[in-house]
Amino acid sequence: MAKDLLWHGAQYEGERLDVATIDADPMAQFRRWYKDAEATGGRNINAMTLATADATGRPSARIVLLKELDDRGFVFFTNYESHKAEQLAANPRAALVFYWGKLDRQVRVEGAVEKVDDASSAAYFDVRPLQSRIGALASPQSRVIASREALEARVQEIAAVVGERPKRPDNWGGYRVIPDELEFWQGQPSRLHDRIRYRMIDGGWQLDRLAP
Repeated sequence: MAKDLLWHGAQYEGERLDVATIDADPMAQFRRWYKDAEATGGRNINAMTLATADATGRPSARIVLLKELDDRGFVFFTNYESHKAEQLAANPRAALVFYWGKLDRQVRVEGAVEKVDDASSAAYFDVRPLQSRIGALASPQSRVIASREALEARVQEIAAVVGERPKRPDNWGGYRVIPDELEFWQGQPSRLHDRIRYRMIDGGWQLDRLAP
């Protein structure tokens, strides 16, 4: 098995990426790449790895979905009593990773995290599928539960009470990752990948090329 893993991989090949031609605004560059990813027809292109750490530095990572993007940052939604939320309360910084395999592209994001306002959280909650809204009310996310059957019974109980228009619970809402560093990675042959890093310095973005 270990020997087989040594041979897993492929040659990367993509458009060249250079400081002279990349957009000076990383959010504009991200939107450009996101549009390219959409054009591939791939599933869940808004999936991103979210890495957080507790007060001692112990890290955790999981996949979440990007739900909003604006000039301030990247927004996802979750239970405010979840494991990730506990870590963000203790250490309000996070890292994100997007990977679009069909394009041999990766984007890394690092920055501070803030909760989005209640109105934005409520607006998104109200457009979620009904069963997803009921699930958010029923699930004590990240807590130990007795069984799958117990969870499903709780869902049925909640559904019978809230009907067709459940309201957003106070312990559910959005977070925004406000980037102060981003890296755009474009796979290239012979592992000589293009890597362009943006760093926020004195109110402006500094761009650098990194060695692969």
